[in-house]
Amino acid sequence: MLGKLKTELTNNFKNIKGWKTDRKIIVFSVDDYGNVRLASKEARDNLDKAGMPVESRFDQYDTLETQEDLEYLFDVLTSVKDKNGSHAVFTPFALPANIDFEKIIENNYQEYYYELLPDTLNKLPGYEKVWGLWQEGMKNRLLVPQFHGREHLNLKVFKELLAAKDPQIITALQNRSYTSINFNKYPSIAISAAFDFDKFEENESFKEIIVDGLNAFEKVFGYKAIHFNPPGGREHPIVHSWLKENGIKILDEPSNKKEHLGNGEYRKVYNYMGKMNDLGQVYLVRNAVFEPTQDGRDWVGNTMKQVATAFKWKKPAVISSHRVNFCGHIDEKNRQKGLEDLKELLKQIVTRWPEAEFMAANELGELILAEKDV
Repeated sequence: MLGKLKTELTNNFKNIKGWKTDRKIIVFSVDDYGNVRLASKEARDNLDKAGMPVESRFDQYDTLETQEDLEYLFDVLTSVKDKNGSHAVFTPFALPANIDFEKIIENNYQEYYYELLPDTLNKLPGYEKVWGLWQEGMKNRLLVPQFHGREHLNLKVFKELLAAKDPQIITALQNRSYTSINFNKYPSIAISAAFDFDKFEENESFKEIIVDGLNAFEKVFGYKAIHFNPPGGREHPIVHSWLKENGIKILDEPSNKKEHLGNGEYRKVYNYMGKMNDLGQVYLVRNAVFEPTQDGRDWVGNTMKQVATAFKWKKPAVISSHRVNFCGHIDEKNRQKGLEDLKELLKQIVTRWPEAEFMAANELGELILAEKDV
């Protein structure tokens, strides 16, 4: 009972302050597209045998999106229409680059190399049509990708593991995967969080990654990103100026942010929808969550309640999710569950709110910026 009350209070609290609208705007911000985490069922079996266990559903099911993943997702997104006759749209926070596994192995694990997403897809058996589906999805406004970093890994940690010839990273790389690696040398750094750091001055190394990553994003997806959400962890605001200089106008930020200052010291920062920083960048706060393959709750009902709370406070509903919910490469039942719940959620949204409008996250950000300029 106390837990339910706390959740309800939290859902209301993060919607009280900030930009308001009478429009019933629905945004799906979905992380991790384009990222290679687990290659295949065979790779998962090999990691298990090597004593690298599954710690989360991401270790178990999160694979590069397949042809079937995208085709079935598109079917669900087009199953509903909003007041304007538009279907639902995902804003995939996507990675334009991945580990070049073959090149690292060929060079005896001496250096880190990356490759662009289309190159990754072109070399994988069974993925021949995936990049074409990506382009189809973007053309038909089913997918409007934005920037999730260059790659989904912490380069400091990766290079240290590589230099040490750590058996876990060697095993992962040999299986074209980057998951189930147990590493706790730096409490403030997760192995997949690109912009996590130990000492504050390490932030300087992120400038090159940001500039190169945004250039790679434009090369891969065909346009400049304007919206950023960090992969796997929360960035320090020192990187916002480099993002701004390279076209990022919109930032995803949690309502209650635990901001690392370096050397394990943190401060709490409160954010809200439409908050602006000193650089003129606008913050979007995800005020609803939809993780249907995470056990333990009625996700359709729970997300509907959060959307209703957002609308009660005259806020757009920015629904947070992850690609893993819609992955079927390892187990089709995982994708089936995620997409069935997504279809039901979309149906309930347009039934309860016939005036609902589906919008990409970057479009919402630009709408808020335009109104602030008036």
